[in-house]
Amino acid sequence: MMSNKENKQRKTLSVGIIGCGWLGKALAARLLGQGTSVLATSSQQGNVEQLNEQGIEAQQLLLPSRIKQLGQHDIFNQQCLVIAITPKFRQGQTDYGIKVEQLVDAAKEQGIVQRIILLSSTAVYQGFEGLVDENTNLNLVESSLVALGSVKPDLVEKAPILYTAEQAVLNFYRQGSVLRLAGLVGPERHPGKFLLAKRTLKNSTAPVNLIHQQDAVGLILSLLTSASPQGVFNGVSDTHVTKALYYQAAAKSLGVELPTFSADKVLDSTRIVSGDKAKQQLGYSFIYPDLLAWL
Repeated sequence: MMSNKENKQRKTLSVGIIGCGWLGKALAARLLGQGTSVLATSSQQGNVEQLNEQGIEAQQLLLPSRIKQLGQHDIFNQQCLVIAITPKFRQGQTDYGIKVEQLVDAAKEQGIVQRIILLSSTAVYQGFEGLVDENTNLNLVESSLVALGSVKPDLVEKAPILYTAEQAVLNFYRQGSVLRLAGLVGPERHPGKFLLAKRTLKNSTAPVNLIHQQDAVGLILSLLTSASPQGVFNGVSDTHVTKALYYQAAAKSLGVELPTFSADKVLDSTRIVSGDKAKQQLGYSFIYPDLLAWL
């Protein structure tokens, strides 16, 4: 049970959510329900207006930006920051690390932010097979493709870019932590709907690495309230059945056509991301550990 002191700290906490999209909105709703002050940002003015209409105070924030100009933004007056901007790898973008570094530098410049949490991705384990965890030595070999600008989406080397962003947050002079999230599912993101647009999938025998929106939010809240949440944590459910089994079950649950799988085999076909550290060190119990049952 939470003590009165802990309850008071949680209620008086102020949190800035940078890049308040699908996951950020769910996090904001939980925080506001706990009495926490929330300020959200989006790069799109239309999204900002929608957030304000939904009762989430929001302002526009454009990245990359000049540090002096960036530091004047109200988001850096919050006690905690949750960086939830997307890398946009599918659009061929490669400046994610630069954007996160700018946010950390602006927070240092202002000196108000006490804690930063970066929502990273298990895509940082790109190229690995078998069981991986937070102690896995990443493949950080860069080529000339990794630079400010954009390249073809299938050529983006994700691990070096994500690692650069993660290190910027972990080196924050107060408290910095990284949550590497697996593929997100939940309200409006039922995996069966994915099949409506793309029914031919690769790697039928590959295990899935997924997490429900509510558990992603739960882990973020644990990082916000834990006494010493420094370090890297994976956010992933215990469900690692094959893609064939999972997406066939997803299709059946929605009553849509069963997926077909191509014969092509790609890297990472046996990769399983371990989520044990987050459960043990943060004391978090998953709401949806079994994502087959959730379907």
